[in-house]
Amino acid sequence: MKQPKLHRLMQAIAQLSWRQRRVLQAQLAALQAREASIEAIESQAPGRCPHCSGTHFVKNGFARGLQRFLCRGCTRTFNALTGTPLSKLHLRSKWLAYARALDQGLSIPQVARLLDVAWSTAFRWRHRFLQLPSRRQACALHGIAEVDESYFLESCKGQRALLRQARRRGGKASKRGVSKEQVPVLMARDRAGATANIIVARTSAAELSAALAPLLPKDTVLCTDSSPSLAAAAQLLGVQHHSINVSAGIRVDGPWHVQNVNAYVSRLRGWMRRLRGWMRRFKGVATKYLASYLGWFRMLDCAPGSAPQPASVLALAIHG
Repeated sequence: MKQPKLHRLMQAIAQLSWRQRRVLQAQLAALQAREASIEAIESQAPGRCPHCSGTHFVKNGFARGLQRFLCRGCTRTFNALTGTPLSKLHLRSKWLAYARALDQGLSIPQVARLLDVAWSTAFRWRHRFLQLPSRRQACALHGIAEVDESYFLESCKGQRALLRQARRRGGKASKRGVSKEQVPVLMARDRAGATANIIVARTSAAELSAALAPLLPKDTVLCTDSSPSLAAAAQLLGVQHHSINVSAGIRVDGPWHVQNVNAYVSRLRGWMRRLRGWMRRFKGVATKYLASYLGWFRMLDCAPGSAPQPASVLALAIHG
């Protein structure tokens, strides 16, 4: 816009009513949020064509505010969102606000009210945003690694056909202790903070060793509680193993303990259960989405004492 037109526009703004100025402010805020989202989306330019993985491409104009590229190899066009979980989602002006809501751990109804979107939209966005963080975890643990088993009540939320009687709002297991109603998750963490969560079908030594094999190099020292299955898995893997009998009141044996992983599990369960004191954050997590929630917490817990910025959360949702 040239200077004379801008001057006339500024004069027209001065003549607006109070309500009209509020509408204008809302429109400007939406434009600024959209530009900030686009800046975060394009902060990391694509290194390869998502169609053919070619590296020879050139800029090819803009579409809906995003830079488009033309691949010289397959002659197809793409942008920074092509082939990502957020591809073809609308309302980009609200993406950074949604990333901030993920950082705060808000529930679906709270997000829907905050962003003025439908519940179904807030739900769909949650699992699109968490698709890549759910896969982002440590590939290997080094030094002293701590492993413990944690159990989550199996939940069939959202399923129409149930093989058991329905439970209200998450409910409780019909049997005390560990049973088939519980989903076992291996919590693995080294002293540097690298974390991996592995959902397993059973806690047999063979299955635990198969799950831990990619994580534990031969020079890793494994610390567990007195679980016989984990002890047998360590023997199958051939790694040095130290068992801490926590149930007998022994918590530390020199440098060997499982307090690091136990503290992580405590933070995870506290995050799932509470929002503001008495209010529950999630009324039962569906088992089919458990990996997404585990990845969500890993993303929030990766930098203790400092919350990830919304732009960082958005970048993780796009690039992983």
